[in-house]
Amino acid sequence: MKRARIYHRGRDIWVRVSQDEQSLILPNGSSIPATAAQWLPPVVNGAAVYALGLNFADHNKELGFAPKLATPLIFMKGGNCFVGHEGDTPRPADGNQMHPECELVAVIGRPAHNVTEAEALACVSGYTVANDYAIREYLENYYRPNARVKNRDATTPIGPWIVDAADVPDPQALKLRTHVNGELVQDGTTGDMIMSVAELVAYLSRHTRLMPGDMILTGTPQGVHFCEPGDIVVTQVEGVGRLVNHLVAA
Repeated sequence: MKRARIYHRGRDIWVRVSQDEQSLILPNGSSIPATAAQWLPPVVNGAAVYALGLNFADHNKELGFAPKLATPLIFMKGGNCFVGHEGDTPRPADGNQMHPECELVAVIGRPAHNVTEAEALACVSGYTVANDYAIREYLENYYRPNARVKNRDATTPIGPWIVDAADVPDPQALKLRTHVNGELVQDGTTGDMIMSVAELVAYLSRHTRLMPGDMILTGTPQGVHFCEPGDIVVTQVEGVGRLVNHLVAA
């Protein structure tokens, strides 16, 4: 099953997505075409959102880093930075090195505290897609992503929906792709992740209690491609979803 969050008739609501992904089923049982939806980020209010940097060996090599860090690079994201499917993301006038980053997102479904790797995936209720844009001009330190890079308004498209974990048998065997105006610019697999989804959940749960609705953005594969206002960016995770975003001038 897939669940999405939309704005409909003055209300923020959660809906089910039809099997063919063409319709959205409202709480009252009626439906609307998916193409008519005003998509919102499928993020629960008050949820903690964790993000990973340098968690793909091929991307680390591309940037000139060793394949594996001694400890994971984890940072937090605020709710203001998210925007839904088909939304607009502003590119700053001086952001000439702004590039998309396709990421698998794990959604926590039950409290997780000090869980083992073997227990970790049972705490994941679903998955979604994020495009965690980076702006290289604003990056002060790869090991300390600052707010100008990773917490700007509407610079992290996420969605379109959350797919149940039961429908994603192996989160470490998914293709990730990004297209800009139809051109393939990222082509990777979650099998190249340094810390798997299970490892990340277990690691974080040792330091903080993960709660239902919390999210973990798990990192991005290689493929740095600088974007311009007017570009249409599509990030896709196999078996999870296809997320469309429009870059506009800030």
